[in-house]
Amino acid sequence: MTKEKAFTLGAEAGGERLDAVLASLLGLGLRGAKRLAGEGRALVDGVPRPPAYKVRPGQTVALIEAPRPQGEPSVRLLARGGGFAALQKPAGLHTAALKGGGGDSVEAALGELFPGEGAVLVNRLDRDTSGIVLAALDRDAAARYKILEDTGQVDKRYLAVVLGSLDAPLLLRREVDMARRARVKVLPGDSPDPLRATGVRPLAEGEGVTLVEARIAKGARHQIRAHLAAAGHPIAGDALYGDPGAAAVHGLRLHHWRVSLPGLCAACAPGWAEFQDVIQRVMEENPCA
Repeated sequence: MTKEKAFTLGAEAGGERLDAVLASLLGLGLRGAKRLAGEGRALVDGVPRPPAYKVRPGQTVALIEAPRPQGEPSVRLLARGGGFAALQKPAGLHTAALKGGGGDSVEAALGELFPGEGAVLVNRLDRDTSGIVLAALDRDAAARYKILEDTGQVDKRYLAVVLGSLDAPLLLRREVDMARRARVKVLPGDSPDPLRATGVRPLAEGEGVTLVEARIAKGARHQIRAHLAAAGHPIAGDALYGDPGAAAVHGLRLHHWRVSLPGLCAACAPGWAEFQDVIQRVMEENPCA
């Protein structure tokens, strides 16, 4: 995507919500401005921010162009460095290309985003999970990523809305058996790989749910979803590991919000209206310097 419009904020905008500033700058209704920010199309100093983000004088607000007219999900470049690129994937889009080719996916977009660079994916998100997907920009970087991951130099952080009240951090170490393709199994014992753990910290409580951050260094298939469900706190909207009857009015509430590794750091916020103030605070407390 390319940027359509950019504005540098004056002193009068200090402390205002991003959606209110967008409404004023673009002559939109507040609902329309909130939708733009919720879709990740409003960048503040190059970073997508939620509608409730409080802007500061001197910051630059940029609007990126609308999704493709045929309605297909879009993939956006967040940052690149160290031989890697961080891409923002919307919920509902596959990460890897489907067997037999064809169809939309992050992998299918690599040639257009990085023409002639030989980019390859180095991690995946489930179709209904939103957030950051990493690509290596050449084969050497892809091999280096495996070393970085195996030595604990990759930090991946997710936001999730889980069912129930969680008032203390958890460290979930149980081994995940990925032999069954559709649904993995959490085994009774701990994983022999200490890096395959899920650290969970509660951030805020809502009505019957808790916003948490889940942090992993080296993930297995469905690790966060299965670990949280086994701990008694399935992710809201997760029909596979939670309540099949509750499969999401709002979709699966799991979002890969931040990743850091040598040479690259990237972050993006989900558009979850009920927790925007907390998400903004978490992002401000953990900036990509």
